[in-house]
Amino acid sequence: MGINMKKYIDELRTMETSDMFENDFLLTWEKSDDEIQAVFAVADALRYLREHNISGRIFDTGLAVSLFRDNSTRTRFSFASAANFLGLTVQDLDEGKSQIAHGETVRETANMVSFMSDVIGIRDDMFIGKGNTYMREVAKAVHQGHAEGILPQRPTLVNLQCDIDHPTQSMADMLHIIHYFGGIENLAGKKIAMSWAYSPSYGKPLSVPQGIIGLMTRFGMDVCLAHPKGYELMGETLTIAEKNAKSGGGSFTKTNNMEEAFADADIVYPKSWAPYEAMEKRTKLYEDDDSKGIKSLEKELLEHNKKFTDWTCTEKLMSKTKDGAALYMHCLPADITGVSCEKGEVDANVFDRYRELLYKEAGFKPYIIAAMIFLAKCKDPGEMLRKIVSGGGIPRSL
Repeated sequence: MGINMKKYIDELRTMETSDMFENDFLLTWEKSDDEIQAVFAVADALRYLREHNISGRIFDTGLAVSLFRDNSTRTRFSFASAANFLGLTVQDLDEGKSQIAHGETVRETANMVSFMSDVIGIRDDMFIGKGNTYMREVAKAVHQGHAEGILPQRPTLVNLQCDIDHPTQSMADMLHIIHYFGGIENLAGKKIAMSWAYSPSYGKPLSVPQGIIGLMTRFGMDVCLAHPKGYELMGETLTIAEKNAKSGGGSFTKTNNMEEAFADADIVYPKSWAPYEAMEKRTKLYEDDDSKGIKSLEKELLEHNKKFTDWTCTEKLMSKTKDGAALYMHCLPADITGVSCEKGEVDANVFDRYRELLYKEAGFKPYIIAAMIFLAKCKDPGEMLRKIVSGGGIPRSL
């Protein structure tokens, strides 16, 4: 057994993770510090297995059901990669080809797709008050199905992005930061600027910035949220960030000045999102099937965005950061000035300078998702890892 693997196993044995067993992963702030750090430890352990050509299979058969109500590249393939690595086959649930259009209820659909399913991953991020609520409805349905003996196992729900949080993204981002700065113990006092940035599109979810402020504030970091007036996030997520900063020994501040946020920052995360109030209006218009109203709101928001085209990550702004060399982060895809759009979130020269690191940042997501599933299915994760390593696993290639 390698030194690193022994370290991960030893760490897991000091963490209380019993509540994660046969449970879901919906919001990071519902998880304890031990549980969050256990995800990081298992993710690193699983990465070690793959790098050493050792199978990470904990399933012989079974499905991982994938339901995406919004477009996705990184998260979709990360979920599929994670499920495959653990031994599951991914099956996309295409609602257009299901009986949902014929009146099938959430409870019925959840049970019908779960007879041999161990995991259900859902992305439902576009409508305020809907996505996370839907996930909990599915979770309740499969829990009841298992309790009544309909389902032989209780599928684990993994939030692949909802209207409130994007836990697989923020956790992958956090693991990237941990590796970049050489350990979680080195993060106290580090400043991260979570900033709104201009985009020529509208309606981008709030869940990424909310996920970042909800998670990064737990590690003694100084988290600064920046956005123009009117681009507020959900009030409850601000309260969570403030609470986490207080208990974590860091700080949480807000500003309407991007340059102020970038000043002496160790990490910058410029990312566009829609105003919370606008997303509420959008949700209501879709509920009312008001296509005219939707088009009118879209036009209004695009015009409003144009007032803040100077909110973009430039070399000049980057020079204001700590030693002019802050870690630039983005969940991707970024709106790149002169590349994907005329004016966007980040200048092309800044993006290109960090391209390799951005791809590495995204590369942590499959392992984070796999770790969430692993901890939900293994009562003693440290012992399971020990057995996998001791048995040598099944090589992925000969």
